Amino acid sequence: MSKSVIVVGTGNAALCAAIAALEKGARVTLLEKADEALAGGNTKYTAGAMRFAYDGAEDLIPLLRDPSDARLSATDFGSYTTDKFGGDLLGFNDGRPLSVEQQTLVNTSLETMGWLASHDVKFEPIYSRQSFEKDGRHVFWGGLTLAAENEGVGLFDMELAAVERMGGTVRYNSAVTGLIMDGAHVVGVRIGDEELHADAVILASGGFEANEEMRIAHMGPNWKAAKVRGTPHNTGDGLRMAEAAGAEANGLYKGGHATPMDLHMADFGNLDLPPGERKNYRKICYFLGVMLNAKGERFVDEGINFRNYTYAQYGAAILEQPGQFAWQVFDSKVFDLLYGEYSFHDAHFVEADTLEALVAKMEGVEPKGAMATLTAYNAAVDTETPFDPTSLDGKGTTGLALAKSNWAQTLDKGPFRAFPVTGGITFTYGGVKVDDQGRVIGTDGAPIAGLFACGEMVGGVFFAGYPGGSGLTSGAVFGRRAGYGAA
Repeated sequence: MSKSVIVVGTGNAALCAAIAALEKGARVTLLEKADEALAGGNTKYTAGAMRFAYDGAEDLIPLLRDPSDARLSATDFGSYTTDKFGGDLLGFNDGRPLSVEQQTLVNTSLETMGWLASHDVKFEPIYSRQSFEKDGRHVFWGGLTLAAENEGVGLFDMELAAVERMGGTVRYNSAVTGLIMDGAHVVGVRIGDEELHADAVILASGGFEANEEMRIAHMGPNWKAAKVRGTPHNTGDGLRMAEAAGAEANGLYKGGHATPMDLHMADFGNLDLPPGERKNYRKICYFLGVMLNAKGERFVDEGINFRNYTYAQYGAAILEQPGQFAWQVFDSKVFDLLYGEYSFHDAHFVEADTLEALVAKMEGVEPKGAMATLTAYNAAVDTETPFDPTSLDGKGTTGLALAKSNWAQTLDKGPFRAFPVTGGITFTYGGVKVDDQGRVIGTDGAPIAGLFACGEMVGGVFFAGYPGGSGLTSGAVFGRRAGYGAA
């Protein structure tokens, strides 16, 4: 007889778990805390980009919705090997070796993308954000090349369609409030007073990023001020239920993906906007200018690496500044390179014809300190090396206590613009320990019978940061594994 599987959540990881379990013949019910309009966890708030290892364009073409796109013949995707992916993760591990979870992510990433494509989850090249035109060709940079068709909304829609085609069912407004235990065996879930029994339960209900109390307890007082980029429903419910069942904690609970965001955005993910517009509150083109804190000082090397290797950390860096805010400053030489989020109808910024007039408009910033910083920065810029946003161009500064390593251009062409930003948390890194079948491991070192986890629930995947696009891939990799294990 086929097994019955309950999946808690409807985000990318949950849907991948459901698809995998349905593939193996299980009867699958997904339980969603939100209503139908707000279902999907954080997935619908993302740009849908997915990082995975590949050797060349031949690995990418089968994943595309439109493999006949005329631009492909003039596109250089390069390669992104498993060694490179592993090395990029190591760069965020603070000296830790690659974890077992990270090795799984790297080594099964391409295979998982092909699996998604086999279920009609298709992708498109990220021409607008991950490539620049150079000598008539589209040159991709940073190892991130594909996003789901129609971004995160499209990823959710395509995965949900696959679940429904295969016979899975979804219940909305069904917040799981506890696990049903038969001794040490998980045999179902509670939804308030209702009990639902199953052969296996997969927790795919996200981290604790939307829970202010848990953020402060695990990450520190600065995180009280964090904007929540995504769903308000990721409040650590699954983590608390797993802990009550005896699960072993795993990973870095003080860590999380945090991105520069518009200072004046709503405290949560702009739920009044169509899902496809919600990402427009990010402000991640800091590498084309400089960031100043309330003292008028720079506090990060804006050009230390490609944006998709730094943006998930720089939100936290802003939260460490006085008042938990900063300003991103640009001159008009780069206006045409700024992402669409900077010209979004609700983008907050000030503009002036001179730097002196600009800093006077930057609320909360000490003008003399800001002018001293900008003057010193302009004097330190290497004016001989050509600017090239398609590569780590080495166009940096000299003589500053805090260098800008690449893409340093003098701020000398008005008008000038400055955008106020703070830190926005996307997801948390702490989770539970799982084995190679996705089973949750207890504090005694043995699997908890009937309990599986995936997505943000899995600890040990990310530590001090991550290369952009890894989060959705991780959800798919560990969701697929949990679904197979549960079925």
